[in-house]
This record gives sequence, structure tokens and C-alpha cells, in this order.
Amino acid sequence: MDKLQVDILGLSTSPHTNGAYALILYEVEGKRKLPIIIGGFEAQAIALKLENIKPPRPFTHDLFKHIADAFSLQVNEVYIDELHNETFYAKVICEMNGEVHEIDARPSDAIAIAVRFNAPIFVSEEIMNEAGIVEEQSKEEEEPAAELEEEIVEKPVSETFSSEVLIDELNRKLDDAINREDYEEAARLRDELSRIKRSDEGDVS
Repeated sequence: MDKLQVDILGLSTSPHTNGAYALILYEVEGKRKLPIIIGGFEAQAIALKLENIKPPRPFTHDLFKHIADAFSLQVNEVYIDELHNETFYAKVICEMNGEVHEIDARPSDAIAIAVRFNAPIFVSEEIMNEAGIVEEQSKEEEEPAAELEEEIVEKPVSETFSSEVLIDELNRKLDDAINREDYEEAARLRDELSRIKRSDEGDVS
């Protein structure tokens, strides 16, 4: 079965997915895109790593990375190899002491792990043919032909989670500054929090 390397284009929301996210993968040597619906937790885990934002406490996928490092386990690649009843299946290809293992996983978890190991992501040619979207380039602006293309609005990962995570991180730093009685730093952090919150309120209005 032919394998195609893909990379992460971004995350998007859809009004019809009840809080879930569409993870958009793109064909490295082609023009097709592959949307995969994933949960909010997994989307946040992927976004945080792509934006190099370190949460106050390790997420599940960070914990896996720490354990793997402790036992010299390497993730060589992630392979999305099956699609049944609109559900994608993936394998995490690991190596330890020269022995290779294929571990069944959800694509969302597999990709959240892949980005932490800088491991390549592959999709089978069959899946890309079945579920991939070809983006046709034209000189004139045209309305999207497919309903899925209308729903998916690609956004940089930073616009998906950054403000929410930054507010939590800044609040943590603010509490720490107050505990250290560094009131100059606390005032700066409070101003930064106010700026971000005003910006978010402007986006909503």
C-alpha cells in the first residue's frame, strides 16, 4: 500500500461538529487536503506543541513523551492506514532496543504524539483518494463547490487556542509575581491580561 507524507495545515471549527475540530492535513508532494474530525482536548494538545506553548502541567501526550525518553523509546512515524464507516485508524510506529512495534491509535492521539517526537506523518494513498479534497486554483474568486469546503475555515493554530492558553499562563505568572512581591512585574502582567481580554471581547462583538 502506497504511503503519502502529509503535514499539518491547521485546525478549524465547524458549526456542525458540536465543539469538535477539523484537523487539516495536506499532501507534502501534492495538492490534496485531508480533514479529520478530532476532539477539543486532542486539538488543544496538538496546537500547544505546534505553537511551542508549555502548559503549567504536562498533558497526557507530554507524559508519554517523558516516559518514552526515560526508556529510550523512539517514535519513527505515524501512519493513518484505515478508514471504516467514516472513522480513521492509525498506527504509531515505535522502536525500542532495535525492535520495531506498531501500536494501534486514534489519529488525533497519534498526531499529538508525532509532533512531540518530530516524527513524520503518513496517509495511505487509498484513504487520500477516498477522503481527500483537491483544492483547484483559479484566477477568479469562486464560491466553494462542496459543503465541506464551506464549513471548514482554516485558521492558524495560534488563533485557535493561543488566547485561552495565554490567559491561563499569564494568570499563573501574575499569582507567582504577587507571591514574590514583584509588584512591577505583576502590574505588567495585569496590563497584558487586560489587553488580551479586550482584544477577545472585540472579536466577539
